[in-house]
Amino acid sequence: MNPAPMTWESLDWTILERLRAGFLDGSPTKGPYWKSRADLEAYDLTYAERIGWKWDAVLRELRWRAWTPSLRPGGLRLLDWGCGSGVAGRRVIDYLGVAAVAHLDVWDHSPLAVEFATKRAQQDYPDLQVRVWQAAAETPDVLVLSHVLNELSPEAQATLRTLAERTPVVLWVEPGTHEVSRSLQRWRDEFVAGGAHILAPCTHLQPCGLQQPGRERDWCHHFASPPAGVHADRNWVKFSQRAGIDLRSLPYSYLATERDPKRPPPTAGWSRILGRPEHFKPYARVLSCDASGVAELTVPRRTLPELYKHLEKNRGPLVYRWERNGDQVTGGEPG
Repeated sequence: MNPAPMTWESLDWTILERLRAGFLDGSPTKGPYWKSRADLEAYDLTYAERIGWKWDAVLRELRWRAWTPSLRPGGLRLLDWGCGSGVAGRRVIDYLGVAAVAHLDVWDHSPLAVEFATKRAQQDYPDLQVRVWQAAAETPDVLVLSHVLNELSPEAQATLRTLAERTPVVLWVEPGTHEVSRSLQRWRDEFVAGGAHILAPCTHLQPCGLQQPGRERDWCHHFASPPAGVHADRNWVKFSQRAGIDLRSLPYSYLATERDPKRPPPTAGWSRILGRPEHFKPYARVLSCDASGVAELTVPRRTLPELYKHLEKNRGPLVYRWERNGDQVTGGEPG
């Protein structure tokens, strides 16, 4: 008989404080930081749910770009590598539909995490086969990676690189920090050089413009919105106060790739805004990325009031087609 799931009323706050101290350290882990099932339950209720909101934003953008993976007879083989509590794999299954998935494999360097992610997926999807991934197993169709990059040893990075190079689809979400994001950009260029197509967030297959000289201070990051009502939820408010987290800010970096040359990038010719637009009284300023590189553009309020307003209110993917005169936008439209 499975124990009752952890709730806000039964949440052990000392567990969260210990986990937070480990997360803030930011260095590669010297071993699993999960000490008990209670650790994973507390994490899944709080920190993992916030990561789930980031995945929701990424998967909404993929839906907006009209992307789903090519189905195979019998369903897709999904691998959640470095699964933690398994929130990323569950979000992807919800996006694809459980009927499209043949089985879910999970792997983590922590046996406790593997056990928790397996049981949680079995509870949520009783008819889905959930297995512990073995290195000699068949190549997955979809590789799911979530918040693993700053914890990888050189050996683990080599294992992951080999696995990613042979997997048709890679869906990868990381924190939106400068260091982690720029590392993910380097992986992005490796994937492109190896024949992968970038589904998102990029709108092109050229080398990453942020890796060019002079762009060292910039990074490719975006912001997810929490679900409606979170700011008024006393449990989440208490969590944000004790964890030192701003509920309004969910920065993330991500990469979605597919090794299918029959599919050109669906947003070729468009530009992706990095970070958030900055609004001033006479103009908005954006950091725009496209096939020509990265540029800081201004959108004048007086001559382009509707576009200025759209930049201010848009909460979806910040994808636009610009008309430009140098670094000033003279026209454009949202994706």
